[in-house]
Amino acid sequence: MNELRQLQLLHPGWRDALEIAVVAYVLYRVLRLFHGTRTLQILTGLGVLLAVLAVAWALRLDLITYLIGFVFQYGAIALLVVFAPEIRAALAHLGQARFARLFHQMEQREVAEEIVEAVERLSRSGIGAIVAIEREVPLDAYLESGSPMEAKVSADLLATIFTPYSPLHDGAVVIRGDLIVAAGVILPLTQKSLADRALGTRHRAALGLTDETDALVLVVSEERSTVSIAERGRLWRDLTTAEVRDVLAGRAPARVVPETAGAVS
Repeated sequence: MNELRQLQLLHPGWRDALEIAVVAYVLYRVLRLFHGTRTLQILTGLGVLLAVLAVAWALRLDLITYLIGFVFQYGAIALLVVFAPEIRAALAHLGQARFARLFHQMEQREVAEEIVEAVERLSRSGIGAIVAIEREVPLDAYLESGSPMEAKVSADLLATIFTPYSPLHDGAVVIRGDLIVAAGVILPLTQKSLADRALGTRHRAALGLTDETDALVLVVSEERSTVSIAERGRLWRDLTTAEVRDVLAGRAPARVVPETAGAVS
């Protein structure tokens, strides 16, 4: 029986190839979902703990082995709580059909045009603004600090929200799909040092949110009337309308090099 099993391993069949392909695709989608978020950092930390556990077990360091084993034993529940938003996002992503994604892309193009028009108006008027676009990682944890909304995204509404002295103009607007789901939201500030002191609270908040999630955040500078976009801890600055449209469409601007949060010039 063992010899037959070894022979099968030496001559894999189409089922083996199919299983490998399915597992590889699932791992790829999971890593892509977690890429650029704090979840990937947590997974990296777990990998380090596993490596330490393996070394401690090999060297027979019983106390360290027991302590790390205890952490893994009772940390599973904590991980379920920490990863709950990502798990929901992954299940929702798997449930999307091809034709649904096509309509979603068409919808997103319309939303992008409304955002571009609003940002252009605000920058011309010298009005500061910050707009966070939710992607695969839900932003529910941040919405509690703002005022809930459920309004179709439009350039007129965005411009109205950020009008000076309006109740919601100081915080961020959060967009989910084609809806504005909250306004006046307080975002976490990045903990990384910024070399350029001209970057204010809005830019720090944009970078702070992208340090923790995969959101795309647009910032209109009140002082300079320029537009910046933060994504995955990087910052594009002084963007033109065409470049903003490119970034929203998933294309990096050709002439603008993204700046990291730790080395902004």
